[in-house]
Amino acid sequence: MGVEIEIISPGDARTFPKKGQTCVVHYTGMLQNGKKFDSSRDRNKPFKFKIGRQEVIKGWEEGIAQVRLHFLTLSNATASALMIFYDNIATYDTQALTIPLLSPSRPLLLPSLPQMSVGQRAKITCTPDMAYGVTGHPGVIPPNATLIFDVELLKLE
Repeated sequence: MGVEIEIISPGDARTFPKKGQTCVVHYTGMLQNGKKFDSSRDRNKPFKFKIGRQEVIKGWEEGIAQVRLHFLTLSNATASALMIFYDNIATYDTQALTIPLLSPSRPLLLPSLPQMSVGQRAKITCTPDMAYGVTGHPGVIPPNATLIFDVELLKLE
């Protein structure tokens, strides 16, 4: 359950959305079976929304401004796990992720904690709990639907 992000093309890797900023995006929304239910591209009119204002589904808030590495700590030199604290940009909650270490003396590759940057295009998959849930959106999105979005972050205002 949650949000999965697959990068289609990279952005500038410098300009990231912050709470209160307006994101200007082009998107196409599809059901899991590939049926398109909406597209700003078809209208040739980008869609705008403010981060942190709950103007879009939760999956978009987390998919476009997901998480940013905050700080790392090791409890001691013989730690068996690395605790990563990160900020959830959409809700401004601090959360923790624990990663087991094979050996404290060996290098560790950390998981990516993505956040879209301007110019980036990504496939964002949202499970029902991050989209329209058990009710769906009558006539458009069925109940308990997993949604797939092709989103491009054009600019921030």
